[in-house]
Amino acid sequence: MFRKFAFLLSLMTALFLGACGKYSGGPPTPSNDQIAELAQAIQALGPDVDPEEAQRAAYVAFTYPLQLAKEYQVTDPPIIHNIKVNQGLRPRGLCWHWAQDMETRLAQENFKTLDLHRAIGNSEKALRIDHSTVVISAKGDGMYDGLVLDPWRWGGKLFWGDPKLDKKYEWIPRQKVFELKRQRRQTRS
Repeated sequence: MFRKFAFLLSLMTALFLGACGKYSGGPPTPSNDQIAELAQAIQALGPDVDPEEAQRAAYVAFTYPLQLAKEYQVTDPPIIHNIKVNQGLRPRGLCWHWAQDMETRLAQENFKTLDLHRAIGNSEKALRIDHSTVVISAKGDGMYDGLVLDPWRWGGKLFWGDPKLDKKYEWIPRQKVFELKRQRRQTRS
Protein backbone atom coordinates (compact mmCIF):
# COMPACT_ATOMS: atom_id res chain seq x y z
CA MET A 1 0.00 0.00 0.00
CA PHE A 2 2.78 2.41 0.95
CA ARG A 3 4.63 1.77 -2.34
CA LYS A 4 1.46 2.59 -4.29
CA PHE A 5 1.02 5.84 -2.34
CA ALA A 6 4.69 6.70 -2.88
CA PHE A 7 4.34 5.97 -6.60
CA LEU A 8 1.26 8.19 -6.88
CA LEU A 9 2.98 10.97 -4.98
CA SER A 10 6.04 10.69 -7.25
CA LEU A 11 3.81 10.68 -10.31
CA MET A 12 1.92 13.78 -9.19
CA THR A 13 5.21 15.55 -8.44
CA ALA A 14 6.58 14.61 -11.87
CA LEU A 15 3.46 15.88 -13.59
CA PHE A 16 3.62 19.14 -11.66
CA LEU A 17 7.32 19.66 -12.36
CA GLY A 18 6.93 18.57 -15.97
CA ALA A 19 4.29 21.24 -16.45
CA CYS A 20 6.60 23.90 -15.02
CA GLY A 21 9.17 23.82 -17.78
CA LYS A 22 9.42 23.43 -21.51
CA TYR A 23 11.08 20.23 -22.67
CA SER A 24 13.54 20.86 -25.47
CA GLY A 25 11.92 18.14 -27.57
CA GLY A 26 14.91 15.88 -27.90
CA PRO A 27 18.54 15.51 -27.01
CA PRO A 28 21.21 17.65 -28.65
CA THR A 29 23.75 16.06 -30.97
CA PRO A 30 26.83 15.10 -28.95
CA SER A 31 30.10 16.82 -29.71
CA ASN A 32 33.24 15.01 -30.76
CA ASP A 33 34.76 16.17 -27.46
CA GLN A 34 31.99 14.46 -25.47
CA ILE A 35 32.49 11.22 -27.37
CA ALA A 36 36.28 11.47 -26.95
CA GLU A 37 35.91 12.10 -23.20
CA LEU A 38 33.77 8.97 -22.77
CA ALA A 39 36.11 6.95 -24.98
CA GLN A 40 39.02 7.99 -22.78
CA ALA A 41 37.07 7.02 -19.64
CA ILE A 42 36.20 3.62 -21.12
CA GLN A 43 39.81 3.02 -22.14
CA ALA A 44 40.89 3.96 -18.60
CA LEU A 45 38.76 1.11 -17.20
CA GLY A 46 41.71 -1.22 -17.67
CA PRO A 47 45.11 -1.56 -19.30
CA ASP A 48 43.85 -4.20 -21.73
CA VAL A 49 40.93 -2.16 -23.08
CA ASP A 50 41.38 -1.71 -26.83
CA PRO A 51 41.34 2.05 -27.66
CA GLU A 52 39.42 1.37 -30.87
CA GLU A 53 36.77 -0.57 -28.94
CA ALA A 54 36.54 2.23 -26.39
CA GLN A 55 36.01 4.72 -29.23
CA ARG A 56 33.29 2.58 -30.85
CA ALA A 57 31.54 2.03 -27.52
CA ALA A 58 31.55 5.76 -26.77
CA TYR A 59 30.26 6.61 -30.23
CA VAL A 60 27.40 4.09 -29.97
CA ALA A 61 26.60 5.15 -26.40
CA PHE A 62 26.15 8.77 -27.45
CA THR A 63 24.57 8.39 -30.89
CA TYR A 64 22.30 5.36 -30.60
CA PRO A 65 20.08 7.00 -27.95
CA LEU A 66 19.40 9.81 -30.45
CA GLN A 67 17.98 7.22 -32.84
CA LEU A 68 15.99 5.62 -30.02
CA ALA A 69 14.56 9.00 -28.97
CA LYS A 70 13.15 9.39 -32.50
CA GLU A 71 11.85 5.81 -32.61
CA TYR A 72 10.28 6.19 -29.16
CA GLN A 73 8.78 9.56 -30.20
CA VAL A 74 10.25 11.31 -27.14
CA THR A 75 8.85 14.83 -26.83
CA ASP A 76 8.59 15.10 -23.04
CA PRO A 77 10.73 14.60 -19.95
CA PRO A 78 11.27 10.90 -19.13
CA ILE A 79 8.60 10.54 -16.42
CA ILE A 80 5.94 12.12 -18.64
CA HIS A 81 7.06 9.94 -21.55
CA ASN A 82 6.71 6.89 -19.28
CA ILE A 83 3.10 7.83 -18.59
CA LYS A 84 2.46 8.06 -22.33
CA VAL A 85 4.05 4.64 -22.91
CA ASN A 86 1.96 3.12 -20.11
CA GLN A 87 -1.19 4.66 -21.62
CA GLY A 88 -0.33 3.27 -25.05
CA LEU A 89 0.34 6.71 -26.56
CA ARG A 90 4.01 5.97 -27.30
CA PRO A 91 5.53 2.69 -28.54
CA ARG A 92 8.48 2.36 -26.13
CA GLY A 93 10.68 4.43 -23.87
CA LEU A 94 10.48 3.04 -20.36
CA CYS A 95 13.92 2.85 -18.76
CA TRP A 96 14.17 -0.90 -19.28
CA HIS A 97 13.45 -0.39 -23.01
CA TRP A 98 16.38 2.04 -23.24
CA ALA A 99 18.62 -0.35 -21.27
CA GLN A 100 17.60 -3.40 -23.30
CA ASP A 101 17.98 -1.65 -26.64
CA MET A 102 21.29 -0.05 -25.66
CA GLU A 103 22.69 -3.36 -24.42
CA THR A 104 21.56 -5.12 -27.61
CA ARG A 105 23.15 -2.46 -29.81
CA LEU A 106 26.42 -2.41 -27.87
CA ALA A 107 26.56 -6.23 -27.94
CA GLN A 108 26.44 -6.09 -31.75
CA GLU A 109 29.92 -4.56 -31.61
CA ASN A 110 31.31 -7.92 -30.37
CA PHE A 111 33.77 -6.30 -27.99
CA LYS A 112 36.69 -8.49 -26.99
CA THR A 113 38.07 -6.22 -24.25
CA LEU A 114 34.79 -4.89 -22.78
CA ASP A 115 31.85 -6.46 -20.93
CA LEU A 116 28.26 -5.29 -20.61
CA HIS A 117 26.17 -5.55 -17.44
CA ARG A 118 22.61 -4.65 -16.54
CA ALA A 119 21.80 -2.81 -13.34
CA ILE A 120 18.71 -1.61 -11.52
CA GLY A 121 18.78 1.48 -9.37
CA ASN A 122 16.79 2.28 -6.25
CA SER A 123 15.04 -1.08 -6.13
CA GLU A 124 15.45 -1.09 -2.36
CA LYS A 125 14.17 2.46 -1.80
CA ALA A 126 10.51 2.76 -0.78
CA LEU A 127 9.95 6.20 -2.28
CA ARG A 128 11.70 5.64 -5.59
CA ILE A 129 10.73 3.78 -8.75
CA ASP A 130 13.14 1.12 -10.04
CA HIS A 131 15.36 2.32 -12.86
CA SER A 132 17.25 0.10 -15.33
CA THR A 133 20.46 0.79 -17.21
CA VAL A 134 23.46 -0.79 -18.89
CA VAL A 135 26.99 -0.65 -17.47
CA ILE A 136 30.19 -1.15 -19.47
CA SER A 137 33.39 -2.47 -17.89
CA ALA A 138 36.75 -3.88 -18.86
CA LYS A 139 36.57 -7.57 -19.79
CA GLY A 140 36.28 -9.70 -16.65
CA ASP A 141 35.49 -6.80 -14.31
CA GLY A 142 32.23 -6.38 -12.44
CA MET A 143 29.69 -3.64 -12.96
CA TYR A 144 30.97 -1.60 -10.01
CA ASP A 145 34.29 -1.27 -11.86
CA GLY A 146 32.57 0.07 -14.96
CA LEU A 147 30.60 3.07 -16.17
CA VAL A 148 26.84 3.58 -16.18
CA LEU A 149 25.53 4.39 -19.67
CA ASP A 150 22.05 5.81 -19.02
CA PRO A 151 20.14 7.31 -21.96
CA TRP A 152 16.73 7.35 -20.21
CA ARG A 153 17.56 9.83 -17.46
CA TRP A 154 17.71 12.79 -19.84
CA GLY A 155 15.38 11.49 -22.56
CA GLY A 156 18.01 10.35 -25.04
CA LYS A 157 20.94 12.52 -23.96
CA LEU A 158 23.49 10.16 -22.45
CA PHE A 159 24.34 10.30 -18.76
CA TRP A 160 27.48 8.35 -17.93
CA GLY A 161 29.56 7.89 -14.82
CA ASP A 162 30.86 5.67 -12.04
CA PRO A 163 27.98 3.57 -10.65
CA LYS A 164 29.37 3.88 -7.12
CA LEU A 165 29.34 7.70 -7.29
CA ASP A 166 25.93 8.19 -8.91
CA LYS A 167 24.07 10.50 -6.55
CA LYS A 168 20.66 9.79 -8.09
CA TYR A 169 20.64 5.97 -8.15
CA GLU A 170 21.97 3.18 -5.98
CA TRP A 171 22.84 0.56 -8.60
CA ILE A 172 22.53 -3.18 -7.95
CA PRO A 173 23.17 -5.96 -10.48
CA ARG A 174 19.87 -6.80 -12.18
CA GLN A 175 20.05 -10.52 -11.36
CA LYS A 176 20.51 -9.71 -7.66
CA VAL A 177 17.43 -7.46 -7.72
CA PHE A 178 15.39 -10.21 -9.39
CA GLU A 179 16.55 -12.70 -6.76
CA LEU A 180 15.62 -10.33 -3.89
CA LYS A 181 12.15 -9.85 -5.39
CA ARG A 182 11.68 -13.62 -5.77
CA GLN A 183 12.67 -14.13 -2.14
CA ARG A 184 10.17 -11.48 -0.98
CA ARG A 185 7.36 -13.10 -2.99
CA GLN A 186 8.17 -16.50 -1.52
CA THR A 187 8.15 -15.20 2.05
CA ARG A 188 4.75 -13.55 1.46
CA SER A 189 3.28 -16.81 0.12
